[in-house]
Amino acid sequence: MKADLIELIDRIIQVLQINMRWMTWNLFLAFIPLVLSIWLFRIKRGRSWVWWLGFLVFYAFLPNAPYLLTDVIHLIHDIRTIQSVWIISLVLIPVYLLVILAGFEAYVISLINLGYYLHRIGKSQWILWVEIITHALCAVGIYWGRFLRFNSWDFVTQPDALLTKGIEEILGKQPLVIIAITFGILVGLYWLMKRVTLGFIRQRNNSMDIPSQGINTNN
Repeated sequence: MKADLIELIDRIIQVLQINMRWMTWNLFLAFIPLVLSIWLFRIKRGRSWVWWLGFLVFYAFLPNAPYLLTDVIHLIHDIRTIQSVWIISLVLIPVYLLVILAGFEAYVISLINLGYYLHRIGKSQWILWVEIITHALCAVGIYWGRFLRFNSWDFVTQPDALLTKGIEEILGKQPLVIIAITFGILVGLYWLMKRVTLGFIRQRNNSMDIPSQGINTNN
C-alpha cells in the first residue's frame, strides 16, 4: 500500500513537471494583454504614439489568452498515455481547467477594459462591434498559432511570412471552417464569462457599499 502511494505521488510529480513549463509560459503570454489593457484603458492618459504602440502590442498578444482553449489537445494526449483514473480526475483535469479558465478570463477582462474605455470616451455604440471584430481576429490568430505555429512576435521578426503564408492558408475551405467554429466558441464563451465576471464585480461592489451606507445612516 505504501509503495503504491509513493508510486502514485511520483507519477503525479512527473505529470506536473511535464506540463508546468508550457502551461506557465502560455499563461504568461495570456496575461500580457491583460496587463496592457489595464495600462491602456483603465489609466487616463492621452493617445500618444506610445499609447498606439501599446495598443498594437495588445492586439498582437491578445489571441494568446483564448489560445489556451486549444491546449485541451494536450489533455486528451495525457489521458491516453496516463492509465491512472485518480491522476486524471484529481490532478490532470483540475490543473488543465484552472489554466484554461485563467487564460480565457484574462481575455474576458481585457475586452471588458476595452469596453470601459470606449464607454468613457463616448463610443459605447462601438463596444459590440469591436468585440465581434476582436473575436474574429483572435479566431484567425488562434488558427495561425495552433496550425501554422506562428507567434505574436512574428509580426516583427517575419511579417512577410506571416502575411503571405498566413493569408494563403486561411483562404482554404477547411481553415475557414475551423476559424468559423473557433469564432462561434469565442462568442459563446465570452458572452457567458463576461456576464459571470460583471455579476461578480457588481456583487462585490454592492457588498462593499452596504457597510458604508450603514455608517452614513448611523451618523
